[in-house]
Amino acid sequence: MKKRFNAIITAFILLASVAAQAQASTSKDWFRHAIITIQEQLTRAAATYTPGQNPRSVNPNGTVRLAPKTDWTTGFFPGSLWYGYELTGNKDLATAAQRFTLALDSIRYVTKTHDLGFMLYCSYGNAWRITKDKEYLPVLKEGAEHLFERFNPKTGVIRSWDFGPWKYPVIIDNMMNLEYLYWAGAQFNKQQYTNAANTHALTTMKNHYRKDYSSYHVVDYDPATGKVLSKGTHQGLTDESAWARGQAWGLYGYIMCYNNSANPQFLQQAQHIAQFIMTHPRMPKNKIPVWDFDVHNALDPDGRAPRDASAAAVIACGLLDLSTRVKDGKKYADYAEEILKNLSSDDFLAKPGENHFFILRHSVGAFLYNSEVDTPLDYADYYYLEALKKYAALNKIKLPLQ
Repeated sequence: MKKRFNAIITAFILLASVAAQAQASTSKDWFRHAIITIQEQLTRAAATYTPGQNPRSVNPNGTVRLAPKTDWTTGFFPGSLWYGYELTGNKDLATAAQRFTLALDSIRYVTKTHDLGFMLYCSYGNAWRITKDKEYLPVLKEGAEHLFERFNPKTGVIRSWDFGPWKYPVIIDNMMNLEYLYWAGAQFNKQQYTNAANTHALTTMKNHYRKDYSSYHVVDYDPATGKVLSKGTHQGLTDESAWARGQAWGLYGYIMCYNNSANPQFLQQAQHIAQFIMTHPRMPKNKIPVWDFDVHNALDPDGRAPRDASAAAVIACGLLDLSTRVKDGKKYADYAEEILKNLSSDDFLAKPGENHFFILRHSVGAFLYNSEVDTPLDYADYYYLEALKKYAALNKIKLPLQ
């Protein structure tokens, strides 16, 4: 009787284990499906496009908009190939990533933009991180020097643009490029780079944010005195609205600054921004925001305003990082997981071979200028891949996925 009882218990445990494994497998099927799609799309894209003319988005007439070497988005496609290699283990993607990265060598001479982080750190930075091949370091070193040269001690911030009606414009997007300076400061023993990144983040926290922790897009400074001249937008709905990707840039930026500085002010700021985003009454149920949180009512009577998958992907990255830094991190991880599951659904994830080989659909570049509206975007793909990599690490999913 005892042997029979033990046999029953053993069988029960075995069945429970099999059931648990099946449930776990089912719960991660969306992740596996995403990886299969990613490998197919990136492989075809690498074979289709020419290094130095990288796919950026899709034009209204159905043709692909290409990013030349000096375009602010040009580093995202090589970076996506590097992430694709890490996620899949496909060595052909690593070879393509190297080819598309080295084609951007001349960006080391660019001085007229703050976007050197996007352009070089997303491409060459990932190349160095993965391969530790010293051939990538000279370009990274020179680019970091040019980025640092745009820092003005009087304003306490790095100048963003060299165009437009402003005297010294700084956009919230600039928070993302600080990661390049933090890395370069440590890699090349340049404490001034680290100091500039910290100062920029503190100044932005003071001048870009409203009481509810939503962010202005553009703050203009007097370069001689550091006085704030104006606060407004260039891509959001209005000067006082909450442009969705701008909120995402800030969230990602401040948790990244905390990771590099251990300054508790940055961690607290990231939590405040996350709270604004996660509790916003106009965040859709699927957690993929409309291009501006203030698009509603008469502006969007049918609830059909374009969603911005790029903002969602950046938010997911920020929340996953934040989840590892606080005691109540599970709420951030769960929210990010929901975003990723929805981005990996048929509503947003491209079918293999379609979408001009971009991975995600339905992003918004600059709605008010009718530029890149409801289209794939290279940076949506990049941050989606980055978020999947962070998700795998957090959930102990072994990569490359077999």
